[in-house]
Amino acid sequence: MTEHVSRILVVVPTYNERDSIPVALERLLEHVPDADVLVVDDGSPDGTGELVEKIAAAESDAASSREIHVMHRSGKLGLGTAYLQGFGWALERGYRTVVEMDADGSHRAEDLPRLLARTGDSDLVIGSRWMRGGRVVNWPWHREVLSRCANLYTQVLLGFGVKDGTAGFRAYSADLLRRLPLDEVASQGYGFQVDMTWRSYLAGARIVEVPIVFVERTAGVSKMSGGIIGEAMVSVARWGLAHRAGQIRALFGRR
Repeated sequence: MTEHVSRILVVVPTYNERDSIPVALERLLEHVPDADVLVVDDGSPDGTGELVEKIAAAESDAASSREIHVMHRSGKLGLGTAYLQGFGWALERGYRTVVEMDADGSHRAEDLPRLLARTGDSDLVIGSRWMRGGRVVNWPWHREVLSRCANLYTQVLLGFGVKDGTAGFRAYSADLLRRLPLDEVASQGYGFQVDMTWRSYLAGARIVEVPIVFVERTAGVSKMSGGIIGEAMVSVARWGLAHRAGQIRALFGRR
């Protein structure tokens, strides 16, 4: 097993991202040249995984400061499982910090150094669109309303004080990931991000948010669906009710 004692791993799930992944990798190299990258490809029919293999080989031949790896999966298995497998891969190899990042350009590589700057005093750093200084670019109004309402819904039901609990641009410490029961996480999309935030909160993690600029993708198609959003709403309601019920039981128990 290779040890990466002081290294960062950026996990990038892909499905038909052939047009955007070269740009994403180039920008990561520009802004965080020492961060390794693991592309988790869900058997993209457009050859995304194979293209990344070629880019990785070319960088290796050029003695790049980073390593690019590709995990080829058999089909479209979902965002949540992609990240969970990426987390496991990172922990097995001794990385200290594991970053979640999209391949479509919506998460800007130039924002990543500011997230990483907070990893020294935090267990989970979230790139937030909805805190002071954060914003979105080129989003249709209904997407912004949906995201803001989803986060308000999450804050009211769970009460964990995170303004952008559905955000997918974030950095975890390896120590936190080892403390979480990752084998119990089964959520996808919005639900996966909230699930991980909630579990981190319950584990006593130090969670901070850093403002980012979120840019609507210019290539490809969003993977978000009504089913994923519905799953998230139901899951958040279940977690919130269970948590509030526990608080009530504890209150009456003290009395």
